[in-house]
Amino acid sequence: MSATDRWNIAGFVTSLTASASNTVSAYQRDVRLFSEWVERHGVKGPTQVTKSHVRSYVAFLTTSKLARRSIARKKAALGRYFGWLSRNGKVKVDPTLGVKTPADKGRLPKVLTGEQLRTLLERHPPEHPRWRHLRDDAVVEMLYGSGLRVSELCALDVDSVDARRCVVRVMGKGSKERQVPVSKPSVEAIRDWVKLRHEVVGESESGRARTTTVDDLALFLNHRGRRITPRDVRRLIDDRAMSPTHPHALRHTFATHLLDNGADLRTVQELLGHADVATTQRYTHVSKERLKTAYGASHPRA
Repeated sequence: MSATDRWNIAGFVTSLTASASNTVSAYQRDVRLFSEWVERHGVKGPTQVTKSHVRSYVAFLTTSKLARRSIARKKAALGRYFGWLSRNGKVKVDPTLGVKTPADKGRLPKVLTGEQLRTLLERHPPEHPRWRHLRDDAVVEMLYGSGLRVSELCALDVDSVDARRCVVRVMGKGSKERQVPVSKPSVEAIRDWVKLRHEVVGESESGRARTTTVDDLALFLNHRGRRITPRDVRRLIDDRAMSPTHPHALRHTFATHLLDNGADLRTVQELLGHADVATTQRYTHVSKERLKTAYGASHPRA
């Protein structure tokens, strides 16, 4: 029996129906790398894997100076894999149970300052055409005003935004759909952009009228008339930012500003599309740090 048959990674991947494509690819790669590592140590298939093997692998990853978050993800991938084998009666015991990974101290999400945010919202590089000014205005307003992931923003179609009700229909991780409120500035920016969107659609390279494509449904287009990509979004943020930042910082800022102004944690979790409230709780720590900073800078007894 070949290594591929012994580990049946393809069957495991097929079972991940509720996971995002990036997660599936990462899990497939993580399990394959683990299988190759333990086979070099004499293990011939998942039925021979013990808790000791998993602990040794985690120790190996740690000494390789891999990021703690990456180690945790690789351990999670193995947990999903052996859990799947256990449920299907392929292994008697899940060897990943009880195996801990190095604690991830993690970094607090970076929140933009008022000046940084204003620059992103208002700066118009003079070399850009008007359609790009309007498109970029709408992109930044949506990232900050609705807290969208960049991938979610790029996937929006023209009919995803209900301007009358001020909501946007978003397809999040794991193909989970949710509705998120849209700010009035976002609605106005989208309306302005849509008026000039036709300038970017253009014709085919042969000069003939183009046939309708999936890109024609996209809300945001790049200069080639194609659906905007995460790379395009990073580029436009770089063009507007006063200092190096990342599009995801707008999502962090969205969440932190909501909590700073009294929104409850569960509401923010739902708006962000987090499956686990623990992910959202990071922003409460950000808010506490902001309070400490404000206290230290403002209180005469601080």
